[in-house]
Order: sequence, then structure tokens, then C-alpha cells
Amino acid sequence: MRLHIIARGKIGRSPEAELVDRYLKRLTWPHKLTELPDRGGNIPPPERNSRTVLLDEKGEQLSSMDLSKLLERWRDEGVAEVRFCLGAADGFDESDRAAADKLIAFGRATWPHLMARAMLAEQLYRATSILANHPYHREG
Repeated sequence: MRLHIIARGKIGRSPEAELVDRYLKRLTWPHKLTELPDRGGNIPPPERNSRTVLLDEKGEQLSSMDLSKLLERWRDEGVAEVRFCLGAADGFDESDRAAADKLIAFGRATWPHLMARAMLAEQLYRATSILANHPYHREG
């Protein structure tokens, strides 16, 4: 199953970009990062049998273990790709939310877009590490 981050905004050369790269390089699962301009640009069409997750302020706050269990379930169901979408400054509208398979939030605080991307990359690495029984994650 491929993990696909689709993010609005260009990260450029920045400390956040280095963090994203660091965690994506550690991922052993197939993955892809697609950057789109803040406005416009074509969102890649979803693959057959994909799931779409929006990072959204109205989303559910999942623990790292819960995220790993969600990925495990989708993987075991034969999902081909999970698309993690980060919107522009204005986020997503209600039609985007309704079309998504899952909404998640990184807490109640508002995070800068580039930090949210780095946090997502780290959480994907953590979740896949949990599934591989790697000692990176320490529960409790």
C-alpha cells in the first residue's frame, strides 16, 4: 500500500523540508509526495481502491497506535493507496470533508502548514514502525 502526501504550498529549502525528507527516507512502505501551488494545480486522480484522509481542524485526534491500526486495516483490506491531503491556509470546505474517508487533526491547536507536513511524515514513519515491531515507538 502506498502512502501519498498531497500538500498545498511549496516547502522549498527549509528546516521543515529537512524533517520531511528525514522521515520519508526512513519509510519502508512505498510513498510519494506531491506538492501543489496554494491555489489551482491539479490534484492527482485517486487510484482505484484508494482512501483519502484530510488533515483538518474538524478531524478526529488519533493516537499513533490508532493511526497504525487504521493503516494496518486498510492494508489488510487491499487498499492500494492512502492519500493524506493538507490544504492551503483556508483548509477544506464541507464538500471536501464529505468526500473524504477520514478526517484527522493533530490536536486542537492550529499548526503552520509546513510543520503539519513534517508532523505527518513523522507519524507515518511511526505508524509503519509500530506495524513492523520496530522499537522507535514507546507506548506508555
